[in-house]
Amino acid sequence: MDHNSYKTINANKTTVEKGWVLVDAKDQVLGRVASQVARVLRGKHKPSYTPNVDTGDHVVVINADKIRMTGKKWTDRVYFSYSGYPGGQRVQTPKMIGTGKHPERLVEHSVRGMLPKNSLGRELFRSLHVYAGTEHPHTAQQPKEIKF
Repeated sequence: MDHNSYKTINANKTTVEKGWVLVDAKDQVLGRVASQVARVLRGKHKPSYTPNVDTGDHVVVINADKIRMTGKKWTDRVYFSYSGYPGGQRVQTPKMIGTGKHPERLVEHSVRGMLPKNSLGRELFRSLHVYAGTEHPHTAQQPKEIKF
């Protein structure tokens, strides 16, 4: 047998082919969509997955304002943010975020929490594009629609 037949091929930045994926979040449960989106962003759906390389695709999420949450999570779940100054702690519920100016931040926040907490995770998050309505500026990339 040829000695090269057992060689493990690791992906690197130059050999990775990043595609575009479209996800419709209308009437989908937030956590289930976020975990699948994080999986595609990370590249775990590809056979060339390498843990230390961005092998994932660009993901476009539409209808983020029509996302669903089960139970009483709309009012009982609380998101904290702290500015670093005294009295700078802010508390928001998903209902406040969803009815606010940027309802797509709910999806962004939950996907970001499922990515690695390092420089690779920050790089992967740049491949996520979330929009509240059905319109998005990425039609030229011809994203493939995925159903979860």
